[in-house]
Amino acid sequence: MATTRDIPLLITSSASSSERRITPSWTIAHLKTKLEPVTGIPPGSQRLSLRLPDQQQQTAIEAEDEESVEIGRWSLVPYAEIKVTSIGPDPIASLPPLSSVEKYTMPKADYEKRTDSVLAIKKTQQIGRFDPKAPEIRERKLNEMREEVEQRNIKTGARCRLANESTRRGTVRFVGPIPALPGLEDAPWIGIELDEPTGKNDGSVKDERYFQCEKNRGVFVRAEKVEVGNFEELGLEDEDSDMEEI
Repeated sequence: MATTRDIPLLITSSASSSERRITPSWTIAHLKTKLEPVTGIPPGSQRLSLRLPDQQQQTAIEAEDEESVEIGRWSLVPYAEIKVTSIGPDPIASLPPLSSVEKYTMPKADYEKRTDSVLAIKKTQQIGRFDPKAPEIRERKLNEMREEVEQRNIKTGARCRLANESTRRGTVRFVGPIPALPGLEDAPWIGIELDEPTGKNDGSVKDERYFQCEKNRGVFVRAEKVEVGNFEELGLEDEDSDMEEI
């Protein structure tokens, strides 16, 4: 348990970085034992150095008798860094990359048979798609989203702006479902060609094209984020203002 004498320090190594509370009365040997599960480096292979905040210089933490010398002998201040390096081969660095490790994937049939999975809990407690009222809830949400499109008078070719953002205006180019995007499969998305390149695509989603525009001028949003109106194209509005001042 932490005591009032414990000091928060940053412990770093070639494979980890974390904050730990260290007791100054620990011996160097005891500290190294504590650091082994944190860094993966055995105590006998550890070399410790201390770097104070806002300083580049490192001071070695070492002694002839590490079993009796306390680490409080060094200037331990909150959030100083103790760097742990390996005298011998770094055991973490010698491990193969994660990309080369074969990963286990449980067959779908085996997962569905388990009684301690998230899927089992959802079935037992009738959550999400296992709710008897799920089809009714889904249909209600779908109708609400379609009604939102009609109420906002969102149609292809209409001028609009995004969520009251005066600097993000454009033209509606698509209204309809996009199966590749998350959410209700049949729910409508609004595809907009923006006046300026502040979008995320060119009118396509995962290689499926829904309308054509220049790169970064396309965006897909839900109806509640679209306001249809007589919004001038950015730039043209400024030109009109200039003419009025002449």
